[in-house]
Amino acid sequence: MAANRPVSVAPVLDALTAHQLVARIEREIRQVILGKDDVIRSAVTCLVAGGHLLIEDVPGVGKTTLARTLARAVGGTFRRIQFTSDLLPSDILGVAVYDQTAQEFRFHAGPIFANVVLADEINRATPKTQSAMLEAMSDRQVTTEGQTRPLPDPFLVAATQNPLEIVGTYPLPESQLDRFLMRVVMGYPAPEAELQLMAGHSHEDALRQVTAVCTSADLVALQRTVASVRIEDSLLSYVHALVQRTRQGSTFSVGASPRGAMSLVLAARARALAEARDYCVPDDVQRCFLPVLAHRLHPPGGMPEDGRAYAEDALRRILASVPVPT
Repeated sequence: MAANRPVSVAPVLDALTAHQLVARIEREIRQVILGKDDVIRSAVTCLVAGGHLLIEDVPGVGKTTLARTLARAVGGTFRRIQFTSDLLPSDILGVAVYDQTAQEFRFHAGPIFANVVLADEINRATPKTQSAMLEAMSDRQVTTEGQTRPLPDPFLVAATQNPLEIVGTYPLPESQLDRFLMRVVMGYPAPEAELQLMAGHSHEDALRQVTAVCTSADLVALQRTVASVRIEDSLLSYVHALVQRTRQGSTFSVGASPRGAMSLVLAARARALAEARDYCVPDDVQRCFLPVLAHRLHPPGGMPEDGRAYAEDALRRILASVPVPT
């Protein structure tokens, strides 16, 4: 179909062209992920913003499938890293191997050198291995053997984890959680979608039907267009008031960081672009508020049994308490 062919775009896109490209990406993902329009929109918003995505929920709800489909829809290179307790940093970054013929060490790049990297069950790796991802996620580069090497552009880490499993896992530290622009929670499928799955809808068969609707260059152009989306001073003040509220009182052990505030603005701009607008409205901020901040905030005195629900409920109360600019 013509709609599925890669499109050629300019270095910076107008809002309508950007929206059409985002719509094509979302349409490809909906072929595989059924009944999860909000999750798909958030995942694609994160991609358009140029951030990293944390996909969280119990096993068997489609976390890995979402990451694989996202990678296939945007083209580029894709690598999957299965995180385990014996995974080493060199297994991710790469290693220098001595070449007997050339009599020199040659670097063999690890799977981190890809446009889309699936870090499957990231919380199963040890803290030492998890920390190997920090430089890659924050600076888009890795340092090995005393040499710094840039990562491909675009670069996205889509990580999955089961928040309920404790045995054999290592919780992600706050410094790493803060590197993820957004977190999405898959949730169970809607009844009609689950019936369709039970009737024989195969994720693998559907995934084979997904085609790349853009090139890596197209995606970079889309990400660069986000910076041109306007956000008024009154809306920036609204974001600041929301973030300030997370730092007041004893609701959270530590409030949202400046990186969290900037991430919220970036995600709101990407959301506006997905809605075919070149300007932000309060709804863009509100819809991104929980996916951007909930995973960065923790209750005082340790994590309760369901820390995710606590953070989300507290953030909803903050949203309801801060006046919306008109």
